Amino acid sequence: MAMEMDHPCIILPEEQAPEGIQHCERCGLFKQGSRVIWGEGNPQASLMMILDNPGAREDREGSPFLCGTRETLQLGIREAGMDINSVYVTYLLKRRPIRAYNKPEARLACLPHLQLQMLQKQPLVLFGLGNVVAEALLPQKENPSVKELRGSWHEFESIPVGFTYHPLAVRRRPNLLKFFVEDLKALKEKWEERSTKAT
Repeated sequence: MAMEMDHPCIILPEEQAPEGIQHCERCGLFKQGSRVIWGEGNPQASLMMILDNPGAREDREGSPFLCGTRETLQLGIREAGMDINSVYVTYLLKRRPIRAYNKPEARLACLPHLQLQMLQKQPLVLFGLGNVVAEALLPQKENPSVKELRGSWHEFESIPVGFTYHPLAVRRRPNLLKFFVEDLKALKEKWEERSTKAT
């Protein structure tokens, strides 16, 4: 399957962080000057996708910009037959790292934000993208990798969670795209099954 970008990708609407979190200083990332990105897409969606951290959102001129991660994720979503408007995308870290930082400290400091989002949104299904997210959501597992986790369902905060490769890994290694799309199709099935039971 080739990495065809024949359909235009879209810049999803961003959701504002709750009052008091927009200027969060819990971890050292605030010193790097990037802003808090709470999430994007449909804030009412019952399907929540989790990336490690936000990518670049504006180009050098300050115009809205679609980074490679979001572009590849949207490609996979389309290929899997999913509606991009039925998805909410958020991050372990709510700021984009610009240079080296204390990763364990930042993840620990930011996890309560993700837990707050889940409490507020009550998603039916979670989907983690990449090993970093897998490590954060499955702390009981030693060195979890999406290669081993994909194709099965786990739990985080009592919500089913599946995993697949990070979109940037798929972008670098196009041979992963077919597995990426397979995983997104399985996610769609799980989500539809959970949605039917919830109604």
